[in-house]
Amino acid sequence: MTHRHGILGPGLAATLLLISSAAAQAPPAAPAYTSPPPATPMRAAPRAHVPIPKRSPAKAVTAPAPKTSSASASAKPPAQEPDLAFGAYQRGYYLTAFHEATKRIDAKGDPKAMTLLGELYANGLGVPTDDAKAAEWYSLAATRGDPQAMFSLAMFRMGGRGGPRDHAEAARLLAQASKLGQPAATYDLGLLYLEGQQFPQDVSRAAELFRSAANAGVPEAQYALATLYKDGRGVPKDPKEATRLMGLAARADIVDAQVEYAIALFNGIGIAKDEAKAAKLLHEAAMRGNPIAQNRLARLLAAGRGVSADPVAAVKWHLIAKAAGAGDAYLDNFMQNQTPEVRANGERLAKPWLDVIRLSRS
Repeated sequence: MTHRHGILGPGLAATLLLISSAAAQAPPAAPAYTSPPPATPMRAAPRAHVPIPKRSPAKAVTAPAPKTSSASASAKPPAQEPDLAFGAYQRGYYLTAFHEATKRIDAKGDPKAMTLLGELYANGLGVPTDDAKAAEWYSLAATRGDPQAMFSLAMFRMGGRGGPRDHAEAARLLAQASKLGQPAATYDLGLLYLEGQQFPQDVSRAAELFRSAANAGVPEAQYALATLYKDGRGVPKDPKEATRLMGLAARADIVDAQVEYAIALFNGIGIAKDEAKAAKLLHEAAMRGNPIAQNRLARLLAAGRGVSADPVAAVKWHLIAKAAGAGDAYLDNFMQNQTPEVRANGERLAKPWLDVIRLSRS
């Protein structure tokens, strides 16, 4: 059961990680250009371990049947009963949702209502948080064939909520939910095949699963499949398709996709070259705290590529990126060649960011 905060709600992110063949946690190297000439490319971003972001809800209420003529009225199927529990849940009336879901379970043994109770207990919505009760309701709904309950229970088993960790059971539940068309489960199942967890590593199978989830609109799957097309892993190398998928994921606010799509735009890889749009995307990702974007943006500001040259802003973003681990000898030298006033202004603008970075490490 999903809602506006994501599949498992606030406070619970999935535990699976996307691992790329690129140097996973190595600090990003500087772009290949220095005081860059027009034809020199920007270096691609190394892909770090990327936690699965929370996803958007999938509305579960069935749409009303279309109107029919009076002649066919006798053949009209019975109208769907309104899902009062889920409707209340969507509007944030969690106690009402709890009572309506309980009534549906008592009257009909409705598995979707069971999943909803699991969601309420998992996130402490209208009731105290209780992982054990959430797992019980998810389990009851899963045994009755609800794919969302299977997915939610898989995440509990993967994270050790409401019981011991059980990766084998989590994998089984993901496979079952995927077979029933749950796209987030299909994506996570692809990650297991990509990483060789619970199943022998099979990048081609991972690509198939990512494609299915990507076609269903899962942006994380669009990004994962894009990286496979970019590197030619499990699929033929295809820069154009990689960039297309990266753009879809970027528009869905996957920050790592924003960075890679921006680099593709800057270099004209698989898409028409557009330095100004690349700079805009890098600024968005930099504001969201991505050190690689901050580093690449600093270089563009230093060189006046895609944006007007701004040495103060270049110093600011370089200091922020460097504090986050994205050092750059070229920008160190650029900063040292600036006037004391430019350096001081850049340091002043960077200070609030640097304070946050320091606090996060203390």
